Amino acid sequence: MKFWLGIALVTLVGCAQVPQSPDSSGPSAGSNAGSSTGADNQRARIHAELGAGYYARGQYAVALEAINKALSAEPNYAPAYSVLGLVRAELREDQKAEEAFRRALGLDPKYSEAHNNFGLYLCQRGRHDEGLKHFERALNDPLYSTPEKALANAGACSLAKGNIDMAESFFVRAYKYAPSYASAILGMAEIDYRQGRWLAARHKLRQLSQSAELGAQGLWLGIRIERALGDRAAEGSYAAQLNRRFPDAMQTQWLLLGQYDQGGSLL
Repeated sequence: MKFWLGIALVTLVGCAQVPQSPDSSGPSAGSNAGSSTGADNQRARIHAELGAGYYARGQYAVALEAINKALSAEPNYAPAYSVLGLVRAELREDQKAEEAFRRALGLDPKYSEAHNNFGLYLCQRGRHDEGLKHFERALNDPLYSTPEKALANAGACSLAKGNIDMAESFFVRAYKYAPSYASAILGMAEIDYRQGRWLAARHKLRQLSQSAELGAQGLWLGIRIERALGDRAAEGSYAAQLNRRFPDAMQTQWLLLGQYDQGGSLL
């Protein structure tokens, strides 16, 4: 499933991050930059950010071209390797993806965004314990500017691992950092549903739908909530949206087969 860069459509919790301009939570270059200049670093930053933008739009070939330009300008630019890992992961080139993430963290072991991205990658491959360790590394950085992303990812990873209590704790913490963060709200709604708190789940999902367009997982959750509460009209509305907007999604297949016990993944 695709990593996402900023939530516009609430399709998943897993949220990867773009490289930032040199500041408190993102390195300007790796520790072995050597003879690089400020101009080299600036070119690397621009091309890495362009690569991230192309990646977010699904233009992977162009993204790779931009990342290659970034690394030509600055071979030790850690954010470029982090984005490279995201692109390779999406292309299912897992060995190359892992090498890129490890290269980013080798250049800057405290690079919180790379820890978040690598953690998400590992969790999506079923390596939950490894992924959770990387989220912890990101969260241990007091200068990490978006801890809600790593917290929500850790919640989704814990849920996939089968630890609902831990997942809820992470989602609640993410919500406290950023009360409007869509991934945190969706995660808490999913937890409420699985714990039988259907009215609470409905409230959270409706709160979310007022600020963001629900993706396939959000619509599937809505179907299950309203089915549990016996509101056939609301259930039908969610189902119609899921069929119309996501005809090829696995959630739509579950709907057509009547497999309402399938929860799906927030990763």
